[in-house]
Amino acid sequence: MGNTFGKLFSVTTFGESHGEGVGAVIDGCPAGLQIDESFIQRELDRRRPGQSSITTQRKESDRVKILSGIFEGKTTGAPLTLFIANEDARSKDYSHLAETFRPSHADYTYEKKYGLRDYRGGGRSSARETAARVAAGAVAKLLLQTAGVEISAYVSRVGDIEAPPYSQLDLTKTESNIVRCPDAATAEKMIALIDQVRLDRDTIGGVVTGVIRHAPVGLGEPVFDKLHAALGNAMLGINAVKGFEYGSGFAGTRMRGSAHNDPFVAEGGNIHTRTNYSGGIQGGISNGEDIYFHVAFKPVATIMQDQESVDRKGKAAVVSGKGRHDPCVVPRAVPIVEAMAALVMADFLLRDRCSRV
Repeated sequence: MGNTFGKLFSVTTFGESHGEGVGAVIDGCPAGLQIDESFIQRELDRRRPGQSSITTQRKESDRVKILSGIFEGKTTGAPLTLFIANEDARSKDYSHLAETFRPSHADYTYEKKYGLRDYRGGGRSSARETAARVAAGAVAKLLLQTAGVEISAYVSRVGDIEAPPYSQLDLTKTESNIVRCPDAATAEKMIALIDQVRLDRDTIGGVVTGVIRHAPVGLGEPVFDKLHAALGNAMLGINAVKGFEYGSGFAGTRMRGSAHNDPFVAEGGNIHTRTNYSGGIQGGISNGEDIYFHVAFKPVATIMQDQESVDRKGKAAVVSGKGRHDPCVVPRAVPIVEAMAALVMADFLLRDRCSRV
């Protein structure tokens, strides 16, 4: 089972949805990094369940505990271990799933692959595991701050309701509402739609847009370790993600090369591009412009309705939606997208320091 992400800045996550807790072990974090535990906690608070009326009502404080790798507030270079206890797991909510497979979940594939599965909330395949990624991503953010790299994400679409492009938005306003869309008018419509979907006992998907600013030129490799490929791998590894695009993405296929190319210009002794259809990455390597990308999330698979399925013997069965689940996952996915982007960028930042004499 693959549980490790990254090469130099390496993160291994552990734990299950209804076990004792979840956590992460970070290896390769340079010694001497000042660790702001309150910052790590704030990042976890943005992801935790029960934070608003449009998220799951599972009550978890998600208090992080650092078990190793820190002394007098700084990293020692040893593995950094972070642990988050589970406090409000209700395993009985899943007892009816012991013998049946939920539609569009990992139940069937997990059992066929491993021969057994933890049906309590999906076990290891649960999105509960992403709390560990957010904690590790917060450490990566602290490392990136030393290089001036900034990472932001926001909800850019829910259903058919879409916000303006990021270049027209003030991303400092992302946390000003419960849906995490920095455009107030769009956010109001998104919240109303999610509320209606919840009342309909259904779910809906959406898009999270990520923006990386002030990345140095030269991060990424030209062949197999392209920066955009690593970001795509990171985002597609998040639960419920169905698509990833960066820069002009699929819209670029409708353009001609003469319009799509990003002309270089020299300003104040620095080289920039006049446009940024490349999304800050050319030839797999960062070019110093904003890196921006979009991550598509499907509707949450657990709905509060009866659904047709089969049991472990292949006999027809009905799965009833129970438990506490998000009607739309994208508001809580924002810090997860930021965390995975931070893990990629921290790893590539350290790797770039070894690229030449």
